[in-house]
Amino acid sequence: MTDYRSRVADSELAWRMSTMGAILVDGPKAVGKTETASQIARSVIRMDTDRSARAALEVHPAQLFDSATPILFDEWQETPELWNLVRRAVDERGDKGLYLLTGSARPRDDLRAHSGAGRIGRLRMRPMSLFETGHSSGDVSLAALLQGSDPTGTAAELSVPEIIERMVIGGWPALLGQGERAARAWVADYLRTVAEVDVPEMGPRRNPGNILRLFAALARATGAPAKGTTLATEIGGQRGPIATETLSNYLEALDRLMLVEPLPAWRPHMRSRTRLRSTPVQHFVDPSIGIAALGIGSHELLGDLEAAGLHFESLVLRDLRTYAQSFDATLSSWRDSQTGAEVDVVIELPDGTWAAFEIKMGEGAADTAAASLLHFAKKIDKDRHGDPAALVVITAGKYTYRRADGVLVVPITALGP
Repeated sequence: MTDYRSRVADSELAWRMSTMGAILVDGPKAVGKTETASQIARSVIRMDTDRSARAALEVHPAQLFDSATPILFDEWQETPELWNLVRRAVDERGDKGLYLLTGSARPRDDLRAHSGAGRIGRLRMRPMSLFETGHSSGDVSLAALLQGSDPTGTAAELSVPEIIERMVIGGWPALLGQGERAARAWVADYLRTVAEVDVPEMGPRRNPGNILRLFAALARATGAPAKGTTLATEIGGQRGPIATETLSNYLEALDRLMLVEPLPAWRPHMRSRTRLRSTPVQHFVDPSIGIAALGIGSHELLGDLEAAGLHFESLVLRDLRTYAQSFDATLSSWRDSQTGAEVDVVIELPDGTWAAFEIKMGEGAADTAAASLLHFAKKIDKDRHGDPAALVVITAGKYTYRRADGVLVVPITALGP
């Protein structure tokens, strides 16, 4: 495709294909999974629309594997039995990079399905980061920060109102080059489709109105641990709280559609007997989802910068997850349940190297954020965890630098993988 825009996942997918027989590329609908996988596939079979392929799967499934490899099975979850067939084909051929599976929802657990461990690798895709859409210079490498490097480079020239507009539009490939009005309509339609079609297809008694209210309730809880009782009450409204089991089913559906991506709590060894929070912090996979669920846009967010800051946190987390995944790092949050002290993000490498991040829209808040990071670093048991590779404040500002206290300040519009 001549108009394909490069993704951070491109190099990760190529590497994974060199190490495994098949790769599952998953993520929400409309994030570009099929386009990315198609760049390296020689054959594409669309299991959701190709009736002949579905018929062959029932009568003579071996035919599906006669095409030139790598073969892409798009929307494979429409025919879950394909999973075991791919696994078996990998075993029989004994080669790498044979098959790709893309899908927008996880099928229910099936005891007849083999895990695929050792045969089928996994790659998660999300909506596009600012670096991928061309709204970040990418001069400051997240990987380099975790190696202790000083941040150098120039941020893309986006003002705070322009960054807020990017939050409203989101990272959806279909919205590249679109303005806010068109984007708001697109995302609103996306949510209605999820509520009216995708979630009800997953099981009985899935009320579309309740799903839309759940989106709004989660949007109001963005950046904070969401209590089930609060969500149940907000969804039920004047009728009273919905049942706990019903809420669990709704949340499971959004998780299977990969639209929510809570940030788990990091529970490090501390120097004191600090009681740490264990409840995940709620975030959507893209900030535009929560903003659309609330029915607001740039104008409203500019009038309520505190709320805008919470959705800015979701924007930054989307980008950090995308960049960190490329080098196998994990993201967590930290909060002292006794004092309320918290750090927005802790990124940890497989070898135990870690760095802490605070997210603030305004550069003027860097002093407070830096003090919070330094306080946090002093409480960690460094005999067990070592010193942090970096303490970083991510802002919506223009300047990249190391403060006198050692804390780094990095604009999100300068950050890249």
